[in-house]
Amino acid sequence: DPRRQNLAKSDNNMTTSSESDSRPQRVDVYGVDHSPWVQAVLLGLHEAKIPHQLTTLPPAKTFWQTGVLMPAASIDDGPWQVESTDILCDLGFNSISDEETRWLSDAWRGVFHRTDHPLLFWGGFSLAGDRHPKRAKRLRRNMLRSFITWYFFVLIRFRVWKVGFSDPDNFGDQFLPFEQKLKELGQPFLSGSAPSSLDFLLFGVIQCHSSVYVPTLTALQNDSRLTMLRGWIGRMHERMADYSRLYSGPYFAPYAPPPTPVSGLDQAAFWLGSALLLGLFPITLGLIVFGAVRARI
Repeated sequence: DPRRQNLAKSDNNMTTSSESDSRPQRVDVYGVDHSPWVQAVLLGLHEAKIPHQLTTLPPAKTFWQTGVLMPAASIDDGPWQVESTDILCDLGFNSISDEETRWLSDAWRGVFHRTDHPLLFWGGFSLAGDRHPKRAKRLRRNMLRSFITWYFFVLIRFRVWKVGFSDPDNFGDQFLPFEQKLKELGQPFLSGSAPSSLDFLLFGVIQCHSSVYVPTLTALQNDSRLTMLRGWIGRMHERMADYSRLYSGPYFAPYAPPPTPVSGLDQAAFWLGSALLLGLFPITLGLIVFGAVRARI
């Protein structure tokens, strides 16, 4: 019946239009792509093909409210929010369980080794600069964002010195729940036939471990118990082949080049900012304490 076909086509067009209307038109994100949780949001945005812009400096309002807690995102010029799982849900992806949250927390523990070699830590951050198209604004941001590097370096070193942490007997143990989930699910991704929040969050953790070397990376590459997980990483690589922040590319098949570094001038601005903050360290430390208190760390 041509009339029925036309009505069905009309209903389908209305559904497509409704989905398009509900999808965010633009998202502004604050954060550094070394952060697993920033990476998770960026991966979700890339998967959903939602236009977005990343800034490496916190908006003034969020800095006074939550310090440098990241990511922060403003969807369609709405209020800034700072919880990656909530942001992903607002982008249309599913939530994760409390148990899966604990798995991710365990998988992230290798982060405390990121500052074992300060020059490697600083060098990694120098390459991953702000990419604003206007040179003057970009250079200013790259100089000021050195504070973020100081912030995380001091917090990690303080946590290691004051509280301490213990490595697992085998860093691969932290990823066994994900390996088991892939086996039980029998699907290409942790969320089924297509990636969703849990995939983005775990893949973000792997990007973090790959951006500045930590021992966890070696376990991910070589642990004989993680064959399903390495297969999942490969599928994520294929899915995100045109994603520009793929730090895991050089370490897992199918291999891909690392992210393109910012220009030498942008890196120089970052190192200049780092040196200035070192010279003003009492003030820098005060700002770090303020940011940690506001973030409730």
